[in-house]
Amino acid sequence: MSTAVADEKRLMTAEEFLALPDDGVERWLIRGELREKRDTDMTMRNMPHSITEARVTGHLFIWLQTQPHPRGEVVCGEAGFLLRRSPDTVTAGVDVAVITAEQADTRGRGTRIVQGPAVLIAEILSPHDTQEDVSERVEEYLDCGVPLVWVISPVFRTVSVHRAGVDPVALDTSDVLEGGPELPGLSVPVGDLFR
Repeated sequence: MSTAVADEKRLMTAEEFLALPDDGVERWLIRGELREKRDTDMTMRNMPHSITEARVTGHLFIWLQTQPHPRGEVVCGEAGFLLRRSPDTVTAGVDVAVITAEQADTRGRGTRIVQGPAVLIAEILSPHDTQEDVSERVEEYLDCGVPLVWVISPVFRTVSVHRAGVDPVALDTSDVLEGGPELPGLSVPVGDLFR
């Protein structure tokens, strides 16, 4: 992913980022610096990615219905988040996330992004993802206050669980994915996330 900043001394704001055209270029704003991935087509999603995204979303939705009110919400399909201000960090392509009830209640019909960090962000790897890009996103999520990040590989049928300040935990289809304190009571056999 290349760094594209018009003026090295001036950082881009979230408002400037959101004003960029929706032209199929994958973009992130990380600590005020624009990241663009022009060498791939964002439609490179494939069937394993789509199935995994649907299954993760379904398990999270079912779990959410067991939680007391007020409940948060599960969002999916390229969800956008304003994770931090000064310098701004905006993600515009989160596969699946769980947001708080407060975040869900403040979203109006015209809202393009969720304000603040999600409770969980789940990144489902696509064919064009590089280890460098994924690592940078996970690090930024955790640094911005997202308490729980899952990196899910449909190809290898694995889940890496990331929390700030501790080593990631690698799970495969013989393991059970637990929600921990962030998603109390969530328990999903990893194999159930894949076809």
